[in-house]
Amino acid sequence: MVEKMNEDVHEMKVFSVGDVLKGKVTKVEDKQVFVDVGFKVDGIVPVSELSSLHVEKASDVVALDDELTLFVTKVTDDELILSKKEALAKEAWKRLAQSFERGEIIEAPVAEVVKGGLVVDVGVRGFIPASLVERHYVDDFSDYKGKTLRLKVVEMEQEKNKLILSQRAVLDEEMEEKKKDILKSLQPGDVVTGTVQRLTSFGAFVDVGGVDGLVHISQIAHERVESPRDVLSEGQTLQVKVLSVDPDSERVSLSIKETLAGPWEKVASTFQIGDVVTGTVKRLVSFGAFVEVAPGVEGLVHISQISHQHIGVPQEVLEEGQEVQVKVLDVNGAEKRISLSIREASNDQEDMSQFKAYEEKRTDDASGFSLGDMIGDQLKKYRDE
Repeated sequence: MVEKMNEDVHEMKVFSVGDVLKGKVTKVEDKQVFVDVGFKVDGIVPVSELSSLHVEKASDVVALDDELTLFVTKVTDDELILSKKEALAKEAWKRLAQSFERGEIIEAPVAEVVKGGLVVDVGVRGFIPASLVERHYVDDFSDYKGKTLRLKVVEMEQEKNKLILSQRAVLDEEMEEKKKDILKSLQPGDVVTGTVQRLTSFGAFVDVGGVDGLVHISQIAHERVESPRDVLSEGQTLQVKVLSVDPDSERVSLSIKETLAGPWEKVASTFQIGDVVTGTVKRLVSFGAFVEVAPGVEGLVHISQISHQHIGVPQEVLEEGQEVQVKVLDVNGAEKRISLSIREASNDQEDMSQFKAYEEKRTDDASGFSLGDMIGDQLKKYRDE
């Protein structure tokens, strides 16, 4: 009997603090776990040493007969205290250091949503600040619990058990790669769909599949645009034409105007010779006035067609910004020319006025006066003409 006891003592394993060993779970209590590691008594793993994250009950993370890798934290003749957390951490820090050095992506499920960010278990407790979760602002992270994220190590200090991770770093790198591919694929002349991201005083930045291109204010519309906000809104989806691409500087010039039908393309169907329309005097020159009769369409009123009286310069009777009635004398859409007349339009207006007067007096015929008595002067004038 004494020989057997001596033999058992001889076979008992000897451990030191810092050793890493394997054992089988023999008993699970709420606050601790007992493990057979070949020592004369079962080793004890406190619930706080089962995971790098908070654990309420040991049974939440281990079960009877589980094989565990453990780290020796305390050893006496009658007691062996072990840590699963330390064993995992020792291996995890080595692995994380390699990932950090190589810029590798690691995956981990979100274990907790805490103030300021998210917590994951990667063998050690890792923290993802709110600003490093997504490329955009997130107001509520409650849906992220249990979600597996792709992460990069951005900061680590093993001595302080500090590990900062970022999903945004992964997303940013992927976006940069995507941007390079898009810049290679975009060619001048391409017409693509874009979304207005930002409006400025000088134009609009439009996202074309991950790359922001600039639509200069002069390329927004055929007509003059005072402010991009007058015709565009952020989030608006539209067609744009690629004018130029510089992959090195990642600059893309775009045009909305080039995708729209030019104002002169509609001129032939919109204006007919003889039409009288309202226009705005845009420019005065020595030989006449340019009058805008549609957005981006200006016609010339020759100085001889401005007034019935002789004038030396258009400025004598017109000013820029003035609204005038003009009559279409000629239309040439191919050459982008329209000839207009203010004088002829005024003649038409005068004739119409006289006709209306005639119509009004004609209705009074029942009064006993003859038609000739009422409109004799007007008829005489028409005959003289």
